[in-house]
Amino acid sequence: MIFLRLFWEFFKTGLFAIGGGMATIPFLYDISDATGWFTHHDLANMIAVSESTPGPIGVNMATYVGYITGMEVAGIPTGILGAVTATLGLVTPSVIVILIIAAILTNFKNNKYVGSAFYGLRPASTGLIAAAGISVIMANILPTTDAGMIFNWKGLILAVLVWVFSNLVKKTKKWHPIVFILISAVAGIVFSMG
Repeated sequence: MIFLRLFWEFFKTGLFAIGGGMATIPFLYDISDATGWFTHHDLANMIAVSESTPGPIGVNMATYVGYITGMEVAGIPTGILGAVTATLGLVTPSVIVILIIAAILTNFKNNKYVGSAFYGLRPASTGLIAAAGISVIMANILPTTDAGMIFNWKGLILAVLVWVFSNLVKKTKKWHPIVFILISAVAGIVFSMG
């Protein structure tokens, strides 16, 4: 039953998250609240890992959530089955839509209503991505713990430093993003140990 629910939750996400992987994040918060499979803090960590690994963030996160959720089924090692189920759930709507559009592509090519509909979807997509960005910032700067909400000044300082060195300092501005990811990972380890 857990695998059907995994497929269904991620199918809904894949169906309505228009605008790429970051647009899936608000839906993942809803999955967290509805299922309890992971916390908002876990989600912030998943976002960080998914952003720093190859592949689309939505697919990476579906795979991860499916894996950890599948691992908890009756003590049987079914994490891989859960990962595959959640990933298939996320990508199935896109595959269906692509097949439908490909079948009637000639009708879509010059249809002004379809063009207008996609033009109208741009603000919604932008809003979903902006909401995801704000959620990530809030989860890292004002994380909620057992003691309540706290201010993460170390996270704020790290975010400001990364922004300054990646945008304003000429020498470091041209560094590859992986360098900033690695430096941030090391800083996170050092700060959490202190």
